[in-house]
Amino acid sequence: MKLFGTDGVRGKAGEFLDAATALRLAQAAGVYFNSIIKGKTKRVLVGKDTRRSGYMIENALVSGFTSVGFDVIQIGPMPTPAIAYLTQSMRCNIGIMLSASHNPFEDNGVKFFNCNGDKLNTDIEQKIEDIFYNDTLIKEAQVTNEKIGKAKRIDDVIGRYIVAIKTSFPSTLNLTNKRIVLDCANGAAYKVGPTILDELGAEIFVINDEPDGFNINKECGALYPDKLAKEVIKHRADIGIALDGDADRLVIVDENGDVVDGDKLIGALAVYLKSQNKLNNNTCVSTVMSNIALEKYLEQNGIKLLRSNVGDKYVLEILKQQNLNFGGEQSGHIIFTDVAKTGDGLASALQALAMIIDTNKKASEALNPFELSPQILKNLIVEEKIPLEQIEGLDILLEKFRSQGIRDLIRYSGTEKKIRLLLEGDDKKHIQNAMDELVTFIKSRLC
Repeated sequence: MKLFGTDGVRGKAGEFLDAATALRLAQAAGVYFNSIIKGKTKRVLVGKDTRRSGYMIENALVSGFTSVGFDVIQIGPMPTPAIAYLTQSMRCNIGIMLSASHNPFEDNGVKFFNCNGDKLNTDIEQKIEDIFYNDTLIKEAQVTNEKIGKAKRIDDVIGRYIVAIKTSFPSTLNLTNKRIVLDCANGAAYKVGPTILDELGAEIFVINDEPDGFNINKECGALYPDKLAKEVIKHRADIGIALDGDADRLVIVDENGDVVDGDKLIGALAVYLKSQNKLNNNTCVSTVMSNIALEKYLEQNGIKLLRSNVGDKYVLEILKQQNLNFGGEQSGHIIFTDVAKTGDGLASALQALAMIIDTNKKASEALNPFELSPQILKNLIVEEKIPLEQIEGLDILLEKFRSQGIRDLIRYSGTEKKIRLLLEGDDKKHIQNAMDELVTFIKSRLC
């Protein structure tokens, strides 16, 4: 698809994602949802993170939706998972989150949710994109007179989300006597994050909670946990919590200032859920990127691991298909479907805190349940994205690696002319030699 990527429409604001594109995208989405809506209500909920470009894109979306007969509710800066929750709670037909997640402020994106607060599947995205390029459908959908939609801004819905997240934390526990450093990434959770932790009784030290439209994710948050680690040591905190710009991602730093690996976090939480008889079918979902050590650890604890394509969207699809309730990505998208509609950094942090308190362990002990297998990642710029199955000799090389006990994952970037290479196994030196051989091979064919 030309417009939609792995998580909505995303690109540089003012260029790929300009006002005209946003307006037409809203019209196209309106045309599609209008065809499936039953009843007279046509409402869209729009939230955003703290990027300056959010003003431009938001107003363009409002114009687009109202031009095809939808009413729009604007609620300002809110986490992505809050939009998923509130879309259903407020009985809206469509939910929109304006965010480029962990990307720098120059980028922005449009994420869609249906009336149930679920992300759209690829088939629906394709239908909206087809409408986007259909001048006749877009023109015919525009309305006049009393059929034109209206827009209003509501500033007090933040309380609904705060209550929902607090409710997910066990009522028998509290955060009293817990010292927590929270890095808000100058993003969408700069208000709700501190409020939730404070109301649950924690002593909190908040950093990067002063967004100016340009500093979102800038050397802070989930992608830059080193500063958080220093603050944890400085304040002698029990734990550090880092969110990304739209707060759907979580990175944890333990009391020693060590960053907790995402796969270890998933493994620890999965085993804890099983011990509480709360892990559906004793099965967890992660992506093809997850370390093989996670799979072995879960198997040792009677838990099956299913793997999805890269992207929390695909993790969620398998969770729904298999009636499962827990999964995530090593990058920090952790999904508890009993708690949230999508990855929710704050909700996941509360579940991790509940586990630490309930097991009476320090973060360094509770969240370090196994050792990772050696894993090497390489990204190479390519001239052309030739289908992998058409690269002569690649299958033979990979088969040789596999016979040596090496797991491989090779895929093209969805947005750049890059190929991503991953190898892992039991011996780091062996893996490095194999990666050197693979890189030389790929360069001779694609670079």
